[in-house]
Order: sequence, then C-alpha cells, then structure tokens
Amino acid sequence: MGKVTGFMEIDRQDRTEAPASDRVRHFREFVIPMSEEGVKSQAARCMDCGIPYCHNGCPVNNQIPDWNDLVYSDDWEEAARNLHSTNNFPEVTGRICPAPCEAACTLNLIDKPVTIKSIECAIADRAIEDGWIEPQIPAHKTGKKVAVVGSGPAGMACAQQLARAGHDVTLFEKNQKAGGLLRYGIPDFKMEKHVIDRRIEQMTAEGVTLRTGVHIGVDMTADDLMAQFDAVALAGGAEKPRDLPIEGRDLDGVHFAMEFLPQQNRRVGDEHLGNAAPILAGGKRVVVIGGGDTGSDCIGTSFRQGAVSVTQIEIMPQPPEKEDKLMTWPHWPMKFRTSSSQAEGADRDFAVMTKKFVGEDGKVTGLICTRVDDKMQPIEGSEFEIKADLVLLAMGFVSPVHEGMIEALNPELDQRGNIKADTEGEDSYKSSVDKLFACGDMRRGQSLVVWAIREGRQCAHTVDKFLMGETTLPR
Repeated sequence: MGKVTGFMEIDRQDRTEAPASDRVRHFREFVIPMSEEGVKSQAARCMDCGIPYCHNGCPVNNQIPDWNDLVYSDDWEEAARNLHSTNNFPEVTGRICPAPCEAACTLNLIDKPVTIKSIECAIADRAIEDGWIEPQIPAHKTGKKVAVVGSGPAGMACAQQLARAGHDVTLFEKNQKAGGLLRYGIPDFKMEKHVIDRRIEQMTAEGVTLRTGVHIGVDMTADDLMAQFDAVALAGGAEKPRDLPIEGRDLDGVHFAMEFLPQQNRRVGDEHLGNAAPILAGGKRVVVIGGGDTGSDCIGTSFRQGAVSVTQIEIMPQPPEKEDKLMTWPHWPMKFRTSSSQAEGADRDFAVMTKKFVGEDGKVTGLICTRVDDKMQPIEGSEFEIKADLVLLAMGFVSPVHEGMIEALNPELDQRGNIKADTEGEDSYKSSVDKLFACGDMRRGQSLVVWAIREGRQCAHTVDKFLMGETTLPR
C-alpha cells in the first residue's frame, strides 16, 4: 500500500490532455503526463484494502499495490522490475488499456479509484528513459526452434518469453513492420509507434529472429512451417470483420474500419499503401457504425483528416450514466463513457439500426436508419436518413481469417470459429494438431491488448514445458 491515510487526504488526479482544437491538427500523442511528485502522490492513495481486487481486475495480474508502494517510497527502479515481472509491455497497456484494474479498485466504490493506469505508464516510461530496460539474454541455449506467427501483443509476448528461456525463436509477420494491430490498428495519437520499435530492438537483442513480409499460407506454406520448427504458436489477430450485408453495401464509400485505419497508420509511418485506393475523410460527412474502441479510433482519425462532420451510431441502447456499484463492482461496469476521440466533436446516437445505404452514381450519399426497441426490433414509423459521404463499419470482428494458413493446418475450431484450445491444465493453449499452439485473439476472439499479453506469456509457459519437460517461465 502507499500512505496509510493517503486515500482520505489526497484527491484523485489524473493525466490531462491537450485541447481538442490543438490535438486534431496532428497524429502525435496528446496525453500530458503527471509530474513525478504528482505520480507519487497518487500512488500514496493505494489503500490497505485487505483483498486487492485490482489483481483480478488486471488480466496479467499486475502486483499493483506493491509497485504503488514502491513509487510512493521513491524506489522507481524496483517498481519497474516488479511491473515487468508480470507485463512485458507496460508502456503499451499504460497508454491503451481501458484499465479494468481501476474499475476493480476498492476506491471505485466512491468513484475515485487509484490512477493505476497512469502510474503504470509513468513507471514504464521512466524505466526506458533511465536505461533500466536491457535485453535479458539467456545463459544457455536449448537448441529448440520455435515459430511464432503474428507479431501483435500476444506474439511479441510469447516470442520474448520463449527467447528468454533459451529457444531459437522466429517471429513471423505478414506486414512490412512488426506490431500487428498495435501498429496498424491503433492510431498514432493513442500510441506512437516508436513504443513498439524499441521493444522489437530489445527482443532482437535477446535472440528473436524477426521475419516481416512473410505471410504464412501465401509466402510460406503451413506444411513447411510445421516441418522446420519443433513447436509453432499461432498468435495472429481476429481479423475477419463483422459485415453489414444490406442493400447498398457495394456502394463506393462504404468500408470496413480496418480498411481505413491501417492506411493512415502507414501514412504516418512512411509506408507504401500498396495497390489499395486511398480512403480519406477530408471534406466528407462521415458515419461510423459501431460504438466500440475501433469506432472511436475511426472518429479521431476522421477529424484529423479534416472531416466536415462525424456521426457514430450504435444499435445497442445508451448505457446508464452511472453503474449500480453493489451489482457490478469489482467487475467491469456497463455505463456511458466518452472517449477522447468522441469528445472531439462526434455526434452519437444509440438504438439505431441501419436498414440500407443509398447513393448516386455508385457512391454512397446516406443511410436509411430506424429506431429499435429494447429487443433491437425496428420501431414502426421511426425511419430517418443520415447524410454520408463515407461510411465506416466498426462492428467488431467475428474470428481469425480461415482462408490460407488455418485451413491448411486444419486445427479444431470452437463455435465462434476461433482455434480451439483450453487455458487450464497440462494441455493449455494446445490445439488439436500436434506441436501447434494458439493464443491471443486467434484463440479467444476479439479482446483487449492486456488479454493478448497474458495469453502470449501463458502460451510461452506451455510451449517451454512441452519442449523441455519442465519450465521456469511464469504463467
């Protein structure tokens, strides 16, 4: 814990943000960190709550009270060691995790949780700035060869853990740069990509061989992959988007969010767009269908590209302004939230179903929508039209892409189309195919970055035990 009476004496304060009028002019991060003394003061608020529910709230089980106390005691280096013992990339989660740990904090009962996410980010950033993050090179090599397919957070965590155990790890990525959806899905204004680059440098120094631009099932056959390695871990994303197959879907100007977002990330990163036609929001009326994080990222990107207006519609009803604490705490509550992108000027509407897209000369000009009741059934007589020049579908993802690698490997799939693998017992993260493992979104479906890191670490534990008969890697 921090200071014994800190939670009674110190008010909750968090990082601030640059004004929307300034930040929409660029794609850089705009969160303004707290001062060192400010972070120490907030860490002092961590109370001796007996059962630290934040541990269960955090998928990687960060030892939050421990490093809060270390920060309060001004032992930042030990706090960094503690933080990295459970999380390979805390500077990532400190930027883009929704912080379920804060929802589980005992002080959230009075809506004043400890600013765990900000403290985590401050520890991680200081560890990097002060040179405390060094490659952890194994003392001995095992001679075992492991392939990890997909260099998103699950693949990066899995590869790094296995390299530290002494295995020869090759990390495959179909794109030209590593990072997966961290690089191509998360906009730079939420996380600049040098954050990924410096971790890739650390992993390379630890012995990970990075092979970018290699699409398994296209550039290299799945059979060759399995033949060349002692174990293979599939850690790709759930990249098959949920479609909206209604009238007018084929009109020009109706796109998946993940056709739109990676293009802008490639522009910022000076990457070639390939043969795809540019999708730009400048000067357009944009409608985003879907109320989650991906939709929010589309909003912020559209404003920075110069959209005239952005409207976000969601088929679910508007959540309540405040949750019932006694019913939900310490679990993640369903309540009305406004992201930084939504706060930049988006119009939001709930309980709205899109019936069809309309257009002229093959280009979208609007959406015909209807209100729905609490059973998501159309309400008669409630139809209305929203004008649009660009429509972005951000309704989530249904499963990994099956065509190519997964079809060739032919592992058993679950009812949702993900690779079937349990997370408990001796066979955790093992697929139905010998020496083939799966973790992250490819196993659990669309989820959070912090869950991907957890699964990557746990998968590495199982792979190491599979290869060596025992393991010292944390689970």
